[in-house]
Amino acid sequence: MNATISSFAQANTLATHTALSAWAATSNFLIVIVLLGVLFLFARYAGRGPFVALLLAFYAAYALYSAFPYASLLPTAPPVTALFAHVGLYAGLVGVFYIILRRVVVSDFLSIGSFGLVALSFLGAAFLLALAYHVFPVATTYHFTSAVSTLFAPNSYFFWWFAAPAIGLFFLAR
Repeated sequence: MNATISSFAQANTLATHTALSAWAATSNFLIVIVLLGVLFLFARYAGRGPFVALLLAFYAAYALYSAFPYASLLPTAPPVTALFAHVGLYAGLVGVFYIILRRVVVSDFLSIGSFGLVALSFLGAAFLLALAYHVFPVATTYHFTSAVSTLFAPNSYFFWWFAAPAIGLFFLAR
């Protein structure tokens, strides 16, 4: 009887520890999972052509954002206002370039499978997180988990996360 109770206790401890470990791993990358889900749902709902236009708009908006001559006029304090101002400017530029590119990118000749959509959604989410770490003043308002920081914080990784959606489009869009 005691052996049965002991084995149930061990199984319960193992299940609880495994569930908590799985939740910890999931919560570490929750921001990536949420961004991936939003981009994937956008691709499924709007279509492949608009999704490709959105990924390309990320690049075009960054080019104009990095050369924006009035960045000194954006607020710098409090940190949340500064973050919203920079993200809002970038989002506005993404919106403008998305409208322009949506007229150019046609989905009649574009084929991306479901696996490709998931991969490109992940790469797009990683692109946005790399921008959050290296371009936007996110560090003053939000502290990412150490697992996410390990992947996105090093300056040497920024180029690869930045180039990843373009490389993914090259190989996955037909």
